[in-house]
Amino acid sequence: MMPFTADHQRLQPLLLLMLMVLGPVANADGPAWLLRVDGVIGPATADYLTRNLERAREQRPPLVVLEMNTPGGLDTAMRAIVQGILASPVPVACLVAPAGARAASAGTYILYACHVAAMARASNLGAATPIAMATPLSGGDKDKRGERQRAPDQSDNDAMGHKVINDATAYIRALAQLRGRNADWAEQAVRGAASLTAREALEQHVIDVIADDPQQLLRAIDGRRVALRNGAEVLTLHTANLSLQAHEPDWRNRFLAAITDPNIAYVLMLVGIYGLLLEFYNPGATLPGVLGAICLLLALYAFQLLPISYSGLALVLLGLALMVAEALMTSFGVLAIGGVAAFVLGSVLLMDTAVPAFRISLPLIVLFALISAGLLIFVIGMALRVRYQRAVSGIESWIGATGEALEDFDCEGMMRVRGELWRARCVVPVRRGQRLVVIGVDGLVLQVSPLTEEGGAPS
Repeated sequence: MMPFTADHQRLQPLLLLMLMVLGPVANADGPAWLLRVDGVIGPATADYLTRNLERAREQRPPLVVLEMNTPGGLDTAMRAIVQGILASPVPVACLVAPAGARAASAGTYILYACHVAAMARASNLGAATPIAMATPLSGGDKDKRGERQRAPDQSDNDAMGHKVINDATAYIRALAQLRGRNADWAEQAVRGAASLTAREALEQHVIDVIADDPQQLLRAIDGRRVALRNGAEVLTLHTANLSLQAHEPDWRNRFLAAITDPNIAYVLMLVGIYGLLLEFYNPGATLPGVLGAICLLLALYAFQLLPISYSGLALVLLGLALMVAEALMTSFGVLAIGGVAAFVLGSVLLMDTAVPAFRISLPLIVLFALISAGLLIFVIGMALRVRYQRAVSGIESWIGATGEALEDFDCEGMMRVRGELWRARCVVPVRRGQRLVVIGVDGLVLQVSPLTEEGGAPS
């Protein structure tokens, strides 16, 4: 080892100054991580990205590359992803790719949050207005930004819309200011649903570079300085010679993506309810109850991750209850019609979001409405009728059976019924050969009564 000399001592302040000016250099050891998002931003996407960012915090790769193509998604999932990126000690570079991809709505916020923003040619971003509030404001004069003021006759729903728009605007402007990007255009993307091509985004300082694939991105951002931890640390990227290691969604992410699909969660809920109802009407069947309980628990887990409307859920349950009630009592179809109507309306309102990908398919709703009506009215109705039929085996099956007295008796004597000899007990005198009907069973003694001329027991 070289001895530490006085020359080194004189160079030490200079080296410290260079480190302060240039900042730390990104660790070039190991490959850069590649994460891919292709589709709607939802709970599964948030879980996939936040868990990989947590792993990156521990393993410290030199860079995380997020290749994104999304039409948008849920606000809650988007904010969870943005918070993970902002807290990451590892720089995150977002690339809207491949060519023809987009980062719309929630994707625009995620792009703005990343340390490096890039787009492939023929891609676009923007249209970041919250979808539920994206309808144009009616009436009123335009303010200095060209946006309409609230008209005097607008409802409180429009006031809530203004609150949501203003909150989203402040959020994306804060991200733009943190990363030194165009905050004015970011506001236009929220308020006016503005969109940009890759070339326009570069010219307006919305993105940093144009790159067609992740490897080209690594070469394009080599030597770039990025601020980490809200500007508390400046890092110089050395990425030109880095390789890429793809981290695909694992089984947990794929499972979560499956059950948080609104249509699948909806089917799980209905299968769970049907299973528990069948178990209730057929105790001991076991399989319907076990399968129903599992499906219902999975549906409830998915619903607590999805933006459901509790009013819609209550209508669905009310509709099922009315259809069950139709099977239990005669209402001439009133309960059945009301149940189907409540079921369909509740299913339509079940997802409390205007994001198209998180709405339940209308054909699926109609299909299950018909299945529910048929299953709960006819099948369960038939099961209930069978349940109340006279027993055909066991002691209870002897009630109503008829036989013949084999002797005269005042209280107890012998009789033949169904080809068997039984001791019978009667409260009135009985003569030999008289026809008797069984009205009860007391141990091994039949309670009987003489048959009337019409063939029935006396009243």
